[in-house]
Amino acid sequence: MYVGVDVGGTKVLAVAIQDRGPGIEVIGSVTVPMPGRAAPEAEIEHAMARAARAVATGTGTVRGVGISGAGLVDAAGERVRFAAHLPWRDAPVRSRLEGLLGVPATLDNDANCAAYAEIVGGAARGVDSAVLITVGTGIGGALVLGGRLHRGANGAAGEFGHVQVVPDGLACECGLRGCWEQYCSGRALERVMRVAVGRHYDGPQVTALARGGDEVAVRSIASVGTWLGVGAAGLVSAFDPEVVIVGGGVSAVGDLLLDPARAAMAESLQGAGYRVVPELVPAAFGPEAGAIGAALLARDGR
Repeated sequence: MYVGVDVGGTKVLAVAIQDRGPGIEVIGSVTVPMPGRAAPEAEIEHAMARAARAVATGTGTVRGVGISGAGLVDAAGERVRFAAHLPWRDAPVRSRLEGLLGVPATLDNDANCAAYAEIVGGAARGVDSAVLITVGTGIGGALVLGGRLHRGANGAAGEFGHVQVVPDGLACECGLRGCWEQYCSGRALERVMRVAVGRHYDGPQVTALARGGDEVAVRSIASVGTWLGVGAAGLVSAFDPEVVIVGGGVSAVGDLLLDPARAAMAESLQGAGYRVVPELVPAAFGPEAGAIGAALLARDGR
């Protein structure tokens, strides 16, 4: 079997898949807490290794592990050059995890991993071109061109979350201001809700309130969804994809987020009434897409 480990802003997720041809059979899933975003690199990597060992226990021989890393991953798949939400700075994450686990390791950007899962068996299967947007703690992104992942000259394609949408806007953890993810992400949702009601709710709490009919929570999610659609329109103008796929933890809220995004994308897209507007659809593998895709890349070769 192959294991995929996805490192997010709040948790580490590991999944195990069977090595049985081109399909996807997930045979186990384990989540462990993040040690803290300010924790030393080694502590985060040991948490990743613990999650990988836990999901592999009793399930078979591990042939390889794939790492879904948030941040800029170099073209060779060896190092995380920079991570806005984690302490990695030019860190040799692949070789470190390989050393901790004693099996071959593969490293790629988390959104690239999610997109690969969608190529193999999800919303990008059989599609020539797609844009994937992951909405979680921040925003990640990936491009599918010619049916394959497009990583860019330096491995850094798809960093949509750090495109400036508001000049001199809100400060971002990446060091810039006005980044898209400051207005469309799990953290943005929490901030919008906090401003509206004067107290803090985390993303799952806001989602639960919205599903229960809370109007403020619904409006807060719609605000984030509108920003999602505005940004997606820019990506459609740039790449003219067949489909826009939305994944990440925040996407679990479903149409409460996606319907405002669809409306805003159509309203913000040049010539929308005279062109094919791509569908905006949820990722088939939801929040597990990054870990599943990492395992698949370990299986199939990066």
